[in-house]
Formats: sequence, C-alpha cells, structure tokens
Amino acid sequence: MTALELSRLQFAVVTVYHYLFVPLSISLATLTALLQTFHHRTGDPRWQRLTLVAGKLLMITFAVGIVTGLVQEFQFGLSWSDFARFYGDVFGPTLAIEGMLAFFLEATFLGLWWFGADRLRPALHLATIWIVAVGTMISAYVILAANAFMQNPVAYTLDPVTGRARLGDFTDLLTNQVVLAAFPHTIAGAFLGGGALLLAIGGYRRWQSAGGDATGQWRLLVRVGAWTTLVSGTAVALTGDLLGKVMTSVQPMKMAAAEALYATQAGAPFSLFAVGAPGDREPFFSLDVPWLLSFLATGDPTATVRGIDDLQAQYVAQFGPGDYVPVVPVAYWSFRFMIGFGVMATIVAAWVLWRMRRGRDLSPGVPGVFALVDRWLLRGLWMVPVLPALAATAGWLFTETARQPWLVFGLFRTADGVSPGLTPVEIVASLAGFAAVYGLLAVVWVRLVLRVARTGGDAPVPEAAETPDRPLVPSY
Repeated sequence: MTALELSRLQFAVVTVYHYLFVPLSISLATLTALLQTFHHRTGDPRWQRLTLVAGKLLMITFAVGIVTGLVQEFQFGLSWSDFARFYGDVFGPTLAIEGMLAFFLEATFLGLWWFGADRLRPALHLATIWIVAVGTMISAYVILAANAFMQNPVAYTLDPVTGRARLGDFTDLLTNQVVLAAFPHTIAGAFLGGGALLLAIGGYRRWQSAGGDATGQWRLLVRVGAWTTLVSGTAVALTGDLLGKVMTSVQPMKMAAAEALYATQAGAPFSLFAVGAPGDREPFFSLDVPWLLSFLATGDPTATVRGIDDLQAQYVAQFGPGDYVPVVPVAYWSFRFMIGFGVMATIVAAWVLWRMRRGRDLSPGVPGVFALVDRWLLRGLWMVPVLPALAATAGWLFTETARQPWLVFGLFRTADGVSPGLTPVEIVASLAGFAAVYGLLAVVWVRLVLRVARTGGDAPVPEAAETPDRPLVPSY
C-alpha cells in the first residue's frame, strides 16, 4: 500500500473508533439530565437510581472519548500536514471552540456534577448536568460545521500567493446548508445509540439479572431506552431524507454512487438489494422500489437523477483530467448498511414497547409465535447497542468515501493532503501504536460498562439524598 492509502486507512480507523464514543457522550449527557429532572420534579427514587446508571455510563464514555479525540488530532497533524496548511485557517477556529467546550465547559461542569453531588443544592446540581448537555450539542455543531466545509466549501477565499483557504464570514460557515441538515441527523443518530444502550442494560437487569426488579425501576429504564430508540430512529429517517436532498444538490456524484446509477434516469428506482459480477456495472439481479431514488434525491418521484457517467464527464471538463468516481461498491453497500442497521434497532424498540404495553411484559415462557420472538429477543438484547454503532460507522464511511477523490469538494484533492516525506513504514508504525492504545481503551470501556450493567449502579444512597435540600445523586 502507498503512503496515501495507508494514511487514509489510518484516518478511517482513528475517526471511526473515536465516533463510537462521541454519539454516546452526546445522548447520555442529555438523557442523564432528563432522568435527573424527572426525579427533581417527582421525587421518585427510581429516577434517582437510573440517573446514577446513566451518569456512570456518561463518565466512562466521556473519558474514553477525550483520549480518542486527542489521538485523532495528533494523527491529523502527523499524516495530513499539507491539508492542515491548506485548511487550517478554516478548521482552526472550529477546533478551538470545540476544544474549549470539551475540555473546559463540559469537563468542568461534569466534574462539578459528579463530585459536587453532596455539596450543591439540588437545583444548582441539576443545572450543572444540563450545562454539560448543552455544551455537547454546541461542540457537535461546530465540528459538523468544519466537516460541512469539506462537503460544501463556503465562507472562504483562496490566498493568491500560498493557495491556502482563508476563513471569511464565520456566520456563513456556521450556516452552511450541509451542517443545517447534518446536525439534526447526527443528533438523532446519537440518541439512537444512547437509547439502545439504556434499553439493553434495563433489559438485562429486568430479565436476566438475579437481582430481579422488585421496584420496577428496570422496567422503567427499558421503556425509557425503547422510547428514545423508537423516536430517534424515526427522526433519523426524517432528517436523513432532508440531508440526502441537500447532499444531492451539492454533491450529485455521491447520490449516484449510492445507487450505482451510471446512466442519467428520470423516475429512478432505488434498489433494496442488488447482486452483480465483479467488474460489471449493471447487476444481474436487483430488487427495486420504483421512483424512490428520484424522491430521495429531489422530493419528486419523476425527477431526473444524473448518473455517474454524465457527472464524470462534467467534472473532467470542470476540474481537468482525472477519475472523479468514488469506489461505487463501498458507497452502495455502506448506504444500505446505514439504513438497515438503524431500521433494525428501531424495530426492536417498537416490538419491546408493543409487548410491554398496558403493564404487560415479554413472555418467553408462553407458547406461541410472540413467545418465540420474545425468547430470541431476550437472548440477543445485549446486541441492540451494536446496531446504531454499525449504522453510524456505515454512515460516516459513506459520507467520507463517496466524496473521493476530494478532501474539500471541488477545491482540494485527497492525494494532495498527505504529509510530504512520510513513508509507509512510519505510517504503519503509528497505526500499530494507535491500534494498541485503542485496543486497551476498548477493553477498559467494555469492562466498565459491563460492570455498570451487572450492578445497575447499585450503591447505598445517603438518607440526606432523599430530602429537598440535599443532592439527587451520591458521589463516589
């Protein structure tokens, strides 16, 4: 593999791994704040215990996310210094804002929330976790604004001497049409992951733990997780439809690659599944939904969707000779995996809610088709959080690989961004180091989350925690 290919592989590994923790941090911060708010308003001790569960998950995930984020920034400067020189004036302000939020605002108030539980009044203690939740949202938005520049460059000028991109109006950067569409889609996906994690832990504690569920708090957590997953899964579909239309307008090649549509077509269908021989452009079997691609791309089922061949010819005329077609199989299948895994998680949540309606429960012991489904669901409930993680990974692979060969669409090619003089051996060595660190972090995170799942955050709650003038969550 060349230095370019290895650098791309390294960036993919580091970014995908980091993004496993980012959406969980975003969603768990808000979910923890909501759970504590419910306890603050109702005084129900079940909400207090569930707040402790979500809060522990947040602390674990936030800590690992900080470390993986630092590694990501390090490898960005290590392997992509030429791109950093070109893009640094635009990316710098957003990265600085995100850093100040993550390392100062979020970390500070998360520490106040955890260690100040027995020192702050309830209302003030509740405010600290809401500040963390708001900070994660702002942090996510500015980073998505930086990424949106790579998808649809706006608010910049090119230095006539150095060729570097100079930031123009920062407001225009923050109101890029891509970030306005990508932000709600990303946040909905984050809550899909957070809800699925709470659903899995609640299900484990209710149906598999020897401790039982005498107080009904784990049933409550199951319903919170299932409703979060169901609502966010629906929001992912709606916001994804909007984002798809925006991406079609700014990067039509991406939508054409997502369908492997080579010839421009009016009323283009969307294939749910296709099989083709290696090297063949047209599949020998395809299960199509008529007009769906045109609707996804434009909102009009009869609209014309431009194909890969026409767009390649246009880009050659516009940007000069070159291959402007991304790896079509990767774009095609990552797009479907993104949709498929997200839909699967949403269906599981809907089934759980339907089976638990009106005080009922999953019933693997009762003969029948429903019992068979319940039995398999209970056995595999621990895998539900994996589905949103796979969907998010596939979504980012599609977003980034289907933009190739561009780092910044229409402005800066991927091949021009690699650090000069970097050898494949050096990249492999750094990648091996990153992999070792990430492997260790994965073991630590999984073991800590499993510990929370087994214990449920159980701990003796001080008597003072139940009084109005004492904290809601004990500190440890």
